[in-house]
Order: sequence, then C-alpha cells, then structure tokens
Amino acid sequence: MTAPLDGAPRAPAEITGASGRSASSVGLDDEADLLRFSTAGSVDDGKSTLIGRLLYDTKTAFEDQLEAVADVSRRRGDERVNLALLTDGLRAEREQGITIDVAYRYFATKRRKFIIADTPGHIQYTRNMVTGASTASLSIILVDARHGMMEQSRRHAFIASLLRIPHLVFAVNKMDLVDWNEARFREIEDEFRNFAARLDVQDIAFIPVSALTGANVVERSAEMPWYHGPTLLYHLETVHIASDRNLIDVRFPVQWVIRPQSSEHPDYRGYAGQVAGGVLRPGDEVVALPSGLTTTITQIEQLGEPVDAAFPPMSVTVHLADDVDVGRGDMLCRPNNQAMVGQDLDAMVCWMADRPLLAKGRYALKHTTRWTRAVVTDVLYRLDVNTGHRDESLHELRLNDLGRIRLRTTTPVLYDPYRRNRMTGSFILVDEATNATVGAGMLLAPE
Repeated sequence: MTAPLDGAPRAPAEITGASGRSASSVGLDDEADLLRFSTAGSVDDGKSTLIGRLLYDTKTAFEDQLEAVADVSRRRGDERVNLALLTDGLRAEREQGITIDVAYRYFATKRRKFIIADTPGHIQYTRNMVTGASTASLSIILVDARHGMMEQSRRHAFIASLLRIPHLVFAVNKMDLVDWNEARFREIEDEFRNFAARLDVQDIAFIPVSALTGANVVERSAEMPWYHGPTLLYHLETVHIASDRNLIDVRFPVQWVIRPQSSEHPDYRGYAGQVAGGVLRPGDEVVALPSGLTTTITQIEQLGEPVDAAFPPMSVTVHLADDVDVGRGDMLCRPNNQAMVGQDLDAMVCWMADRPLLAKGRYALKHTTRWTRAVVTDVLYRLDVNTGHRDESLHELRLNDLGRIRLRTTTPVLYDPYRRNRMTGSFILVDEATNATVGAGMLLAPE
C-alpha cells in the first residue's frame, strides 16, 4: 500500500530525518537514489538500536541529539549509550523500552538517500507495522540469534510478502551474545529459507550483525571472518530497486486541475499529480478515464520546468492537446492499456479500529486521488498471518486483523490489482463519523 496509507492513525504529518529536515525538502523526486525501507521483527530484537547504529556510524545524528541520548542513558543507568533512543521518541516507548508508533528517519550516504520506517514489533501494533511498511521497497526483519525464528518474525515476513515488498533482509542480530557462532547463524538461515519458500518474495538476503557493537552494520566485523557477504549498509546502498516500479502500465491519477485564469496566462490548463505507473512523454496518446476521451500530451512540467519524460513516483503537471473533460480523481492511461473500472471490489484489508468490521458497514473510501463511498457486502475470511490459514468461520475483522472482504462503491473505481501496481491497487477506509482511518486495503483481481 502506497501513499494512501500515509493517512493511517497516528502516522506523522511529514517524515523528519536525523537532520531535522522534512522529506519534502531533500529532493525526494530523485527516487533513483532513494531507498525507503522498514524494520520489523519480534519485540526486543534490536530494531531501534540497529537504526540508531546506522545513524551514528554514518555520522547523520547531530551532536546535540547524541548528547541528549547519552544524558538519558546515564540517568537510566545504562552501561553504554542507548542508540535506540534516537528513534524511540515517545515517552511511553522510552519508559517501556519498546517501539509503539512508527518512527521515520532520513539519512544519506554518497551512494543513496534513505527513509527508514522503524515499525513496532508487538502484535498489538500490527496496524502500525503495516502503515510503516506500506511504502517500503525493502524490509529488514531482525532475528535474535539466541531465539531464532519467533512468531512475530514469521508474522512480519508474511505481512511483508502480502504488501509486495520486493526485497527482504533477514538480519540475525545479537551475534555477540552467541559468541559469533557460524553454526547458529546457518541454522537460523536454513530455518528462514524453508519458511520463506512459501512467501512470494524474489530477493532475500541473510546478514549476521550486532547492532550493539556495530558488527557488519556499517563496517565489516573482525569477529566473523567466516561471513563473506556485504555489510548491511553496503547491501542497502547497492540493492537494485529501479526495476521494482511498474514502468509498463501508464497510470496518472489527476490530483489537481491548474487554471490560473490570469491575464498573463489566459489559456493555461495543466493537470497535476503523481505518476503511478509507466512512462509519460510529450507526443504520447492518452485516454482520460472514466470519460474515455482520447488526446495527446503536449508538454510535461516539473517545478515549472519542462521535462522529456515522467515516471513513478515523479510529481508533474501534464498539458493536453485537447480541452477534454478531466478532473480530480480521473486517470490518464494508454488507449490500449487501461486501468480496470469497477464498483464491486475484492480486497485484503488490515483493520485498524477498535470497532470490528462487519458486513453492511459503510465507509468513505480513498483510492489514489478519488474519494467515494463504499459498503462492505461480505467478509469472506480472516487470515492467520502466522500460518497463512484462512478462517472462513469468522465473518468480522477486529483490531489488527487481516482478511478478505467485498465492497460495493457508489462510483466506479479506476484500479489495478495490488500485485501489479501498489499505488493504484491500494486504498484506505475512513469512518465518516469520526474521520478516522479504520482500514487499509489491497485490491485483488476479479475472479
């Protein structure tokens, strides 16, 4: 699930990095050099410590932040500086020593920029884990070397597969507590490979690390000469993500129609939005959905300057040759490669509200740039994300449950199956009475 999930409960208004800058100020349109990744795993596997180690060893944590963390660590009686405090920002997180909300951090190296979503490990905060991982291209699943594969490790790996995250890294942490033992690492690797064979993930890597000491995080560990693979940071810097985007199916949901109506630009009309799929170029023929009218792109602008091509996830303004009826929520596609149009939708949903999801429930549905109303016509089953079992005897979804539902919308939705396009295949459900996001969903191909 992509941008729509940014509206989930308690997600931050903007992503703030270690430098204190917002993500919008660091040139994130250059996605070729940007990797969004999330961390997951069981409670106390060291996710926040790992992120703190990355920020510390890449020298992207400011001195005043480190001083504040060192001061808190001393007052708590910690033996060394607790780098997890760089990401555990809530008072409840620091008091309990666990991650509750999703913490976003930004850092950069010479090779690539990064946005990290440090997600909770506790089952109680599954919805926060789904929210943080929804925009990720890579997920780091931490495993405590002492305990091996836990229930939450399986759960988060399964959810990452369900979210179509193309790259998984199993970081076997706390190797210092098992005396850097290669046999223990290989045992955990074999166990996870057998489990991952059931997941729909193409790229999986295994890296032994110690977030506490920094071994194999940024610098190679002298204590593990038997490991010949990359360090975690080098893997993050070099993993190939350009092919993860759908560059075949042209999808351009219109977010805003720009008409200054000024004397200086009396005839200006542009259609602004974020490219969700394919490559757009001036001269391309496109069809506007749902009207079905065809026209040609005359110009594409980004930040007021013309560009030769636009591709995901660039935000651009498109100019068309004809004065066709195109408004917010409409979509530009290729005439011979159009998005699906439907009002009866099948979807997998992560439920995020205390009040359960039942058939006949009515909600507002946000999909790409379009709002519509929807009614739940059926709850088909609840999915056990630990085993993959479908419980068809349950016809309701409770807080943090995942399951399959059917929806009927009041207006047609222009979509692709989530497997084909994460941006046009995702949506959120909103309770109109409270304006709270109560569900995040992935659209399925019609059967």
